[in-house]
Amino acid sequence: MIARAPATSANLGPGFDCAGVALDLWNEVEVSEGEGVAVEGEGAGELPEDATNLAVRAYALLADPAGKRFRFVNRIPLESGLGSSAAAIALGLRAAAPEAPDEELLALGLTLEPHADNLAAALAGGVTLAWDGRIARVADTLPLEPVAVIPPARVSTDAARDALPAEISHGDAAFSLARAALLGAAAVAGDADLFAAALDDRVHEPYRGSALVRELRESLPAGARGATLSGSGPAVVVWAEDASTCSAALAARYPDHRVLPLAVSPRGAHA
Repeated sequence: MIARAPATSANLGPGFDCAGVALDLWNEVEVSEGEGVAVEGEGAGELPEDATNLAVRAYALLADPAGKRFRFVNRIPLESGLGSSAAAIALGLRAAAPEAPDEELLALGLTLEPHADNLAAALAGGVTLAWDGRIARVADTLPLEPVAVIPPARVSTDAARDALPAEISHGDAAFSLARAALLGAAAVAGDADLFAAALDDRVHEPYRGSALVRELRESLPAGARGATLSGSGPAVVVWAEDASTCSAALAARYPDHRVLPLAVSPRGAHA
């Protein structure tokens, strides 16, 4: 059995704790008869190689991992804002239950990590909205191409969430609600102008402390229409009409960062 799960970018602009998109960057697991856990690629020598591995714990929610060997090949950077934890959970769940409905797996996965926006996109693929244990898959793709810019530092999701205020102003709420409505309309219509207009936020991004997203919005590279903090950061996704030109400009501007031209994946976790 081989299962794959994609990276994700969640909290998409004003879509805090709701909107997510699957990206064409994949973690894989091979499950075979035997014993043990092996991790290759991202997280090798760092992630647990035993039953406490997050993907193995997810697998154990649906099937007995005893007598199984798990070999992981990871390509999603850890604590980068690209959904490595959600991918691990989706990977384990889908390996254990290849035909299970996405919402059933979402409910189980949320017992391990309560971030439905990431996990919904990892399971269903495309562009998703998650609420109250539900998943709405609203589009296969988006009208602009994602280019991830990943600083060398990592960010803890819990620490980033602790930085958010308990309350925001009525004006900031109205600003983000309007753009959240635009975001959904842009995704469904495939309208690049609406999508670019929807990407700003005043609910979570201003409190995450990301100088990178501010810099990029103030001076977008050639070919780009906007930028969003990916998850809790530190990665920023630049949304481009021309990913190749944009990626080259970003790599020159940020030589110590990883620049990954990606694509929206219409497919989610699968075995």
